[in-house]
Amino acid sequence: MASMKRKHAGMERELARALTHACEVAKGELVGFEWLTHRVDYERFPESLMVTWVFDTDSNMNAAAASPGAVRMQALTLEAFADIGITVSAIATHLEMDSEERCAATHGGNWAARLNARQRSGGKHGQRH
Repeated sequence: MASMKRKHAGMERELARALTHACEVAKGELVGFEWLTHRVDYERFPESLMVTWVFDTDSNMNAAAASPGAVRMQALTLEAFADIGITVSAIATHLEMDSEERCAATHGGNWAARLNARQRSGGKHGQRH
């Protein structure tokens, strides 16, 4: 059991490093993009791995979704996964978009509560990048 926890902790560090790089690249390319986070249940890995891309406003989020920005988010996520040896069959099923504006309106700006509410379709572990 301890070795599995160690393995998961190592994977979590690698995933955080790779996604942090994707986040920094995206900040310079996607209008209104602010940060990303991930959730994963290692008992259902990699199927449970979900990356949430967070924008400042719904307007910027929707604009990115309807533009080449959506393809870029998928590419950056896929590159991050590939960088650490994670393969998935359909990258789009591992991404979701959200906004600070929507979190403020529905959860009073409490991201922990918002992400916990989404946990049903995501995973147990999460880290902001």
